[in-house]
Amino acid sequence: MGSTADERLLRALYAEHGGPLLGYALRLTGGDRQQAEDVVQETLVRAWRHPEALTGRPVRPWLFTVARNLVVDAHRARQSRPPETGLHEHAALPDGGDDIDRALESWMVAEALADLSPPHRAVLLETYYRGRSVAEAAKVLGIPAGTVKSRTYYALRALKLALEERGLAP
Repeated sequence: MGSTADERLLRALYAEHGGPLLGYALRLTGGDRQQAEDVVQETLVRAWRHPEALTGRPVRPWLFTVARNLVVDAHRARQSRPPETGLHEHAALPDGGDDIDRALESWMVAEALADLSPPHRAVLLETYYRGRSVAEAAKVLGIPAGTVKSRTYYALRALKLALEERGLAP
């Protein structure tokens, strides 16, 4: 019995993206391995059902976005059930849909920042997160103000690409 093109697609997706997707799902589910495995399985099933969504774009960000949406939807479904069902005690995410989205986006931005080179990350931390002027950042970092400006420009471009890969930037 030969494997179909659909089976080959699923196997290839799992082989290439299964590990990182499971790690991501584990973080989203607060370490609940069973729930994370269910999220990975459902994500791959959706990819199989919608192969057109995978063409003309990077696959991993799409898979991560689907996984994130599944976790958020599951959390919202748990929150909408009456308390007597006893399902609230296992909720891994904070209450409130906006809080969930903000927390997940914040985590993904932090992960994208970690992907930047140390010099790029340093200028963004000084100028954007610590609110320092170019001159102040130059003094703290021990580099010329012009270097702070150019590094900030290129760091923002790199950050935008990192966020696009995660499905966060337009």
